[in-house]
Amino acid sequence: MFHPIRLLMALISVVLLSGPVLAQVGSTSGTSATVSIPDDLTPEQVDDLVARMSDDQVRSILLDRLDAVAEKQAEVTAGKKGLIQSASDTASSMVASWLDVIRKIPLLITAQIEAFSNFGNTFGAGGIVTMIGYTFLALAVGFAAEKLVGLWTRRWIKVVDGDASTDLRGAVTFLFKRFCCEFLGLLVFYYVVVFIGRHLLTPEQISQAGPFVFYLIWFPRLGAAVSRFVIAPNQSSLRLVNVDDHWAKYLHRNLIGLFLLIGFTLFILDFNALNDVLPGESRLGFWLNTSIHIYVGIIAWTARKGLSDMMLGSDPDRTHFDEEAARLYPYFAIGVTVGMWLLVEYLTSQRDPRIFALLAHGAHFITMFWLLIAPALDTLIRGLVRHLQPPMIGGGAVAEKAYQSSKRSYIRIGRVLAGILVILLIANAWDLDLQEIAGAGTDSGSKVIQFFIIVAIGYILNEGVSLWINRRLAKEQTSAEQSPDEEAGEGGGAGGSRLATVLPLLRVTAQVTIAVIFVLLALGALGVNITPLLAGAGVLGLAIGFGAQKLVADIVGGVFFLIDDAFRVGEYVDVGGTMGTVEKISIRSMQLRHHRGPVHTIPYGEIQKLTNFSRDWVIMKLKFTVPFDTDPNKVKKIFKKIGAEMMADEIHKDGFLQPFKSQGVFDFDDVGMIIRGKFMAKPGKQFTLRKEIFNRVKSSFKENGIDFARREVRVAIPGLEDTEHLSEEHKAAIGAAAGDAVAQQVQQQQEDLKK
Repeated sequence: MFHPIRLLMALISVVLLSGPVLAQVGSTSGTSATVSIPDDLTPEQVDDLVARMSDDQVRSILLDRLDAVAEKQAEVTAGKKGLIQSASDTASSMVASWLDVIRKIPLLITAQIEAFSNFGNTFGAGGIVTMIGYTFLALAVGFAAEKLVGLWTRRWIKVVDGDASTDLRGAVTFLFKRFCCEFLGLLVFYYVVVFIGRHLLTPEQISQAGPFVFYLIWFPRLGAAVSRFVIAPNQSSLRLVNVDDHWAKYLHRNLIGLFLLIGFTLFILDFNALNDVLPGESRLGFWLNTSIHIYVGIIAWTARKGLSDMMLGSDPDRTHFDEEAARLYPYFAIGVTVGMWLLVEYLTSQRDPRIFALLAHGAHFITMFWLLIAPALDTLIRGLVRHLQPPMIGGGAVAEKAYQSSKRSYIRIGRVLAGILVILLIANAWDLDLQEIAGAGTDSGSKVIQFFIIVAIGYILNEGVSLWINRRLAKEQTSAEQSPDEEAGEGGGAGGSRLATVLPLLRVTAQVTIAVIFVLLALGALGVNITPLLAGAGVLGLAIGFGAQKLVADIVGGVFFLIDDAFRVGEYVDVGGTMGTVEKISIRSMQLRHHRGPVHTIPYGEIQKLTNFSRDWVIMKLKFTVPFDTDPNKVKKIFKKIGAEMMADEIHKDGFLQPFKSQGVFDFDDVGMIIRGKFMAKPGKQFTLRKEIFNRVKSSFKENGIDFARREVRVAIPGLEDTEHLSEEHKAAIGAAAGDAVAQQVQQQQEDLKK
């Protein structure tokens, strides 16, 4: 029979252990064995399990399990904190941190004195003097080496007399070469100082002098070189940014001061840590970090006009978004510095050693730098696109619109790539491996990263496809664009190419396809189950198929019309008596612009027959009525001469496929002979050619004494020789007869025109 306590403890352990666990039990000889606890235990199995376990072993298993349950409950409780509670806890920790800063204000001076005292006790007066002397000796030799490198590389730099606005390549080349020479000199300076220091100083002395050289000398000088490359304070003609001399010099000076302040902050914190004064003892880092952020805010507020001009750029083609972004940039910079200060204070209040290590290496400064420089990258992208974009294809409104559209696409792609670059650099500053996080796929952070990666890829692909299609479309439309002097008469003009007709539909189809695919992929990356969405889309498509058969018929009909190349944008067509120029096509209908202005929208499914007046060539036939006594051969020679002259004319020859020539006497009417001429022209060119031919025929007839026949009304009046004896009644009758004859002739002329 078991002891009651042992039996009770065994039962509790079975209840708490939901799955199989391993327990080491010792035998009477001191050896251990592994016991497996199954899920379903019978009373006999419980007896057997307890029989093989000691009281201490059961107690140990029970305590371990109770600890695990308590930890799990604590995690669940922490996870159930609401947003307000989490914000309250964060605010409380930050306030506690600030109160700690205030309490430690008296320790600022004493802690720093302690650091210098420890430094003096470590090296002694003689060691300090030796270290300072050797350090300055190394610096002097480093400066000398840097000057020699500068003299050696000076011949690589050729002074540019041009202007960055007209010769961007020359200005960038000069500034980049100068920066490379300065950077090479700084590298030589640093490594010469390091080399001499290693031979003259002890490792302990190097650990103290190294940060001084790097943070207070080399780092600010590197910042000055970068500022000279971008701002060029003393060479306004080569300046890469749009800022005047006053603000350029102001920004250059204060950027050097900012780099000095950052370098001093990193140096003094490193110096204190090396001399056994931790940052938390006096909270000196809080005051130095705050001073840096205040300095950045002062710079942004004071130079807000210069910064706005710099962000606006010199490109006259800018959108309202560009102007607003430039105007708000100084305030954005102030907001970034305030936000980064709060972030640092929040991270500091968490008391995480890993965070302290990252802050000590300036991760927050790197983050603030790239956030502040991001709008400047946008200005740089717009400037590069302005100078490097391929030239406009053709001329006119179509080419100009396509050029601007392509320009905006280049800028948007550049913005996405710049954003990705900034994110990667910031992640690297905080030792975050985004690829590893995204590949984990188990937490919300990895899902969000995968989501943004998919969205960025889809956006770039969409812009790339649109860019390619827009450039091809501009090329096709510009080559077929109608001249301003040409008339689009009732016969229609020349149509565009087949690509110009299909590409707009291809662009819309590609954009919709890319959007749908990448939206589904992005939702899937967030953990959203897209299977119901696909099923719903299938059911919706089926419903549309049954409920909108006419729509499906229109779409299918349009596809086959495009495959047959029945019409193109810009062609003049007749659809069941409705005539006009094809102005726009969609997936279900086409729009015809009548030559008098109205626009007709015709679904493809309603098109039974389509007549195209603008395909390949057009024959224009002209009629001229001359008196009966005119020599037809003479008229034929005149027409032939006009046709030859126009075929030799540089302005009109390209519009002809066959020259203007006479077809002889076509008909007779009451007033003369009708002589017809014809020519074959390219669609859309016939109206300009017809107008010119009319003008030349009129001039040639006048030169050769040929008149155009005119309709006349002759009234035969017996006894006309006695007109002076006609009464008023006779005169009225004669006038009425003449009026009737004129009315009959006008009516006949209108009927002829209708035919």
